[in-house]
Amino acid sequence: MVENVEAIRGKNVVAVIDFHETTIYPTDAMPGQLPEHIISADPHGRHHKVHHHAGDPKGDYDEDNTAYWPELTDALAAAGAILLLGHGRGKANASHHWVAYVERHRPDVAAKIVAEVRLDIDHLEDKQVLGLAQYYFGGPPLRDFGDGRWGEPSGAKS
Repeated sequence: MVENVEAIRGKNVVAVIDFHETTIYPTDAMPGQLPEHIISADPHGRHHKVHHHAGDPKGDYDEDNTAYWPELTDALAAAGAILLLGHGRGKANASHHWVAYVERHRPDVAAKIVAEVRLDIDHLEDKQVLGLAQYYFGGPPLRDFGDGRWGEPSGAKS
């Protein structure tokens, strides 16, 4: 559960989603303000790996906790607009699973999604998250290298 729903109420947020944890960044966070975390319960002790059962050629991903998507949805319902960051393709893409869930169960929350971006969230830095937020929600993006790297604008000197 999000500890401080008021921190995201009516605000643009970036949600970095995987099957076991979601990190929610309010775009107007104060320096030093930590993002909110929603962690899925692990009733069967399987979060350390996603496994492929013999006889399951589709390689379906088991959802250990059916309460995770509703809890995440309730937390993000307070946001004004939502940018989703996730990784993987097909069945491995948790953000895609969540989008399908909210489209079916909470169209009011689904309507707040401005984009769903797939990238390597395991190696994503806070500065990159904020750069993507600037790009999708407005304001000058922190991208000025011409080769896809994110960072300070070219006029900034170290």
